Amino acid sequence: MTALKSPWLIAFAVASVVHLVLNGADASPWDSITKCLLAPFLAAWVIEQDGPRLLVVALGFCFLGDLFLELDDDVFVIGMAAFAAAHICFIRFFVQRGAVDRLRRRPLILVVYVAAAIGLVAWCWGGLEPGLRPVIPIYAALLIGTASTSLATDLRAGIGGALFLVSDGIIALGEADRIDKETTGTGLAIMGLYILAIFFLTTGILGREKATIAAGPGFDPTVRTDCWPRLPDTM
Repeated sequence: MTALKSPWLIAFAVASVVHLVLNGADASPWDSITKCLLAPFLAAWVIEQDGPRLLVVALGFCFLGDLFLELDDDVFVIGMAAFAAAHICFIRFFVQRGAVDRLRRRPLILVVYVAAAIGLVAWCWGGLEPGLRPVIPIYAALLIGTASTSLATDLRAGIGGALFLVSDGIIALGEADRIDKETTGTGLAIMGLYILAIFFLTTGILGREKATIAAGPGFDPTVRTDCWPRLPDTM
């Protein structure tokens, strides 16, 4: 069985399409149910492919974040905390693969992301509820961490990190009433970008790890891969 033909990856693809359709139709609670299936399907695929356990943990926290954000507005911060834990896992993985050293050599990556995040937080600040103001800058810093370290490590994963930042940035703008968070277009944009984000992060990490194993003991895992590694042909 090829990696791309895995039933878990197919299930993720089907759940993604179904969720976007249900989201666009505002078909509650089925849109919430399909949303909470996305990260677990990817996590199951990672386990099937013998991927990094830290990636499985990160996707598990993404599931918890999705779940809490769907339950009630009162647990919104708990959902954010779960996603924050996911980003800590992503950052730790990329740091272990030498992202910090590469960022020192290419500081423009971090500078651009920091500038974008500061601008976003500043734009949102006046409209945020008092309870969200202490946590938004911290969460923004974690988004920057994932986006910058992933891009410093692998191109495909870096695209995922950037999409995660944009998706959550739209959520922040909605919470600050800078955009209408209730419109169908806003919800589809958030979820479409989020689905692509976790997909690119997962496939980027898996592809890199498989390439490292295939290259043998002489391969330096701290060397950035600017190509898009082919996913494994077999389990």
